[in-house]
Amino acid sequence: MARPTALSRALSQNFLADRAAAERFARLAVPCSGAVPLLLEVGAGKGALTAPLAARCRELRAYENDPRLVSVLRARFSGTPPVRVAEGDFLAARPPRTAFSVAGNVPFSRTADVVDWCLRASALTDATLLTQLEYARKRTGDYGSWTLLTVRSRPRFEWRLLGRVGRRSFRPVPRVDAGVLRLERRETPLLDEGACRSWRSLVELGFSGVGGSLHASLRRARPRRRVDAAFRAARLDPGVPVGEVAPASWLRLHEVLTS
Repeated sequence: MARPTALSRALSQNFLADRAAAERFARLAVPCSGAVPLLLEVGAGKGALTAPLAARCRELRAYENDPRLVSVLRARFSGTPPVRVAEGDFLAARPPRTAFSVAGNVPFSRTADVVDWCLRASALTDATLLTQLEYARKRTGDYGSWTLLTVRSRPRFEWRLLGRVGRRSFRPVPRVDAGVLRLERRETPLLDEGACRSWRSLVELGFSGVGGSLHASLRRARPRRRVDAAFRAARLDPGVPVGEVAPASWLRLHEVLTS
C-alpha cells in the first residue's frame, strides 16, 4: 500500500490493508455477483476494495482525488475492463441518471457529506460504506437511539449495520474501529410524496428541542389532545426523549397526527 500523502492525511484517510476484510466487504456491498450494473467507488486509494468489487459488478467507476494514487490505480487496473478510474472528488461527481450503487472506504472526515450525496441521488439503489463504527451505530439505531437524519429518511431508505472492521485492518491505524454501513432505497416508499412532506415537517419539529421534549415540541403545531392520542397509539410515554423514539413509533405518530 502506498504511503499516505498530504492529501490523504488531510482527509483523515486510512487505507484498508486486510485482504480478507476487503473480500468480506465486497460480498456485503454486492451480495449477488454481476447483479449490480454500475458501481461507484468512493476514494479508491490503491485499489484494496477496487479489485474484489470489480469482480462482482459489470461496471465500476473508481473515484480518487489524489493524483499519485490515480496513477497507481490506472497502472494496476489497465487490463481490467470493468474498471474506469476517475480522477477527482467523488462529491463533485454528477450522479448517474440510471440505477447505480455506491461503495467505498470513506475518509472519516467526509462521511456526512458522502452520505448526504447518496441520499440526494435519485437513481441510487444502495450504498455500502466503511465509516467510523460510532457513526454507523448511531445512524442505524444500534445504541437504542435514532438520529434526525435516520428518522427523516426512513420512508425512503433503510439503514443497516452489517458488521465491524477492526482498526488494525487499516494503514495508518486509526484510533477507532470501522463499521460497515448499508443504506438501501426502498423499492416502494413507506409514504407517498405528499405524506413524505408532512413527515419531514413533523420529524424536524420533533427534533427541534423546542419545549424541552418531543411531546412539548409537537404540541406547538398540534392540539394537546391529538398529541396525547398519538402518544397512546404509539405506546409512548410523554416524557420519552426524542432520540429514543424508534422509526416505527414515528410512523404511528405521523399516522394519527395527520389523519
